[in-house]
Amino acid sequence: MKKFNSITSNILSPAGWKDYELIDFGYGKKLERFGEYTFVRPDVQAMAEPIFNKKIWEQADGIFNSSNDEEKGSWKLSKKVPEFWDVNYNNIKIKAIPTPFRHLGFFPEQSVHWDWCRSLIKKRRKPKVLNLFGYSGIASLDAAISGAEVTHIDASKKAINLAFENRNRNNLEELPIRFLVEDAVNFVKREIRRNNKYDGVILDPPKYGRGPNGEIWRIEEDLLNLMYLIKEILSENPLFLVLTSYAIRSSHISLYYLLESSLKINYGEYSSGELGIKDSSDRKRVLSCANFARWQCE
Repeated sequence: MKKFNSITSNILSPAGWKDYELIDFGYGKKLERFGEYTFVRPDVQAMAEPIFNKKIWEQADGIFNSSNDEEKGSWKLSKKVPEFWDVNYNNIKIKAIPTPFRHLGFFPEQSVHWDWCRSLIKKRRKPKVLNLFGYSGIASLDAAISGAEVTHIDASKKAINLAFENRNRNNLEELPIRFLVEDAVNFVKREIRRNNKYDGVILDPPKYGRGPNGEIWRIEEDLLNLMYLIKEILSENPLFLVLTSYAIRSSHISLYYLLESSLKINYGEYSSGELGIKDSSDRKRVLSCANFARWQCE
């Protein structure tokens, strides 16, 4: 029997999902299950040959057809797919919805970070956590449930509205979370002037974006400066910082040194790697999703 070496160095893969599954990937696409529905989406990392035959792929409930830019395109959905539905993770109901940008409202691979943050948050009473570029708010909900006071920032009003919906669908209106439509850089600058401090920071910056007042964000030009600013709002005894990047063609090593050189914290532990999802075949192949770098106090 042919043996395959395990490629797991510096790769973190989620293991706690029941309502999500990576079924197969290859030829520039991935086949996934979100709840009871299956979808085909483009993915430039899926360069291998698929394991399952074409008929399995053709049975998908939704297919995202992209233009030259894989982030933009349109869905072809079967009639059985509703406008939205719930998937569950760690007792949190997440609103799944096919978006015009091929995503379904959340990123399953980031549950690795949700778990990591949760374990650190529980070590301290009511730590303050800042979630920049927070999107649909699952990391914020999980952190608040775990005991943190959370400030959730996103420049998109639509993203903030989706975060509100996720909170309300779980009847968690009383959680200590502030949801703000803000430009990330300007918000952090104001927090410096206000002398507000945070024990933990979560950020997943896009490659390019615009703030609510037309502010322009370019990750190659602005990320290091933002990290310098974040350093100034960390508390005297911070817990963690996690940086995820889907946006740029850099290795996780680049993010590691960016984090280390900007934070300049000479204790605790720095680490970096890739987020990847194992498919459900016997081979458990891993599809790379994003790079990350993290720091924790111990």
